[in-house]
Amino acid sequence: MTPILECRGLGKRYGSQEALTAVDLKLEPGRIVGLLGPNGSGKTTLLKLANGLLTPSSGEILVDGRRPDVETRKLISYLPERSYLNNWMRVCDLLDFFSDFYADFQKAKAVDMLRRLNIEPTHRLKPLSKGTKEKVQLIMVMSREARLYLLDEPIGGVDPATRDYILNTIIGNYNENATVLISTHLISDVEQVLDDVIFLNKGQVVLTSSVDSIREERGMSVDALFREVFKC
Repeated sequence: MTPILECRGLGKRYGSQEALTAVDLKLEPGRIVGLLGPNGSGKTTLLKLANGLLTPSSGEILVDGRRPDVETRKLISYLPERSYLNNWMRVCDLLDFFSDFYADFQKAKAVDMLRRLNIEPTHRLKPLSKGTKEKVQLIMVMSREARLYLLDEPIGGVDPATRDYILNTIIGNYNENATVLISTHLISDVEQVLDDVIFLNKGQVVLTSSVDSIREERGMSVDALFREVFKC
C-alpha cells in the first residue's frame, strides 16, 4: 500500500537556518497521527511542504506517491495555524466558497455541524468569538472527503470546552480510510485521540511510535514521554 505521506531525506532551509534536516517518514492511511514538538521545531514547515506551499531544499516529500502538485492538493484538507477567514464574510459565504472551490466538500454535513452549535449561516464572522471562528474554520476543513487532513495547532489558544469540541469533531468527521496529521505542543489534550506520534525537535525526527507501544513498552503516557525526551 502506498503511504499517504512519505518524506525521504527531507530538508528545508530558510537562508542559513535549517528548519528541517533529513526527515524520513511514512504515514499510512486510516491513522490519527500527532506531530509533536516544542515551538520552532519545524512542525508548520513540514505541513506547508506537504501542502505544496513550500518547496524542499533537499530530499523529497510525496503525497500518495506524488510530489505535491495540483492533483495532490485535491487529496488534502489543510487547517493553517492562523485563520484565513475574512471578517466581512457571513458563514453562508464561507459555505458557498468551499462548495465552489472543493469538489469533495459536503455542504449538508457542514450545515448540520453548524446547526448543532447554534451558528446561523447568516451570522457574520466579525462579531464571533475566537473560539467560535476556530470551530467554523475546522468544520469547513473536516467537511471535506479528503485523504489527508493537515491540522496545524487546531486547539491552540482556545478554552478547554472548545478543545473538547474540536477533538470530537476531528474524531467523528474524518473518513476512516484517511489520515489526520495534527501538529501541536499541547500533548495531554490530544493524546486521547492519537494512534501514532512523531516527535520533532530542531527540525529532526527524534521518535516515531504508536501510542499503544509507548504505553505498553515504556509504561508511560505520551505526555510523560514527551516531557522526558524534551525535559519539560
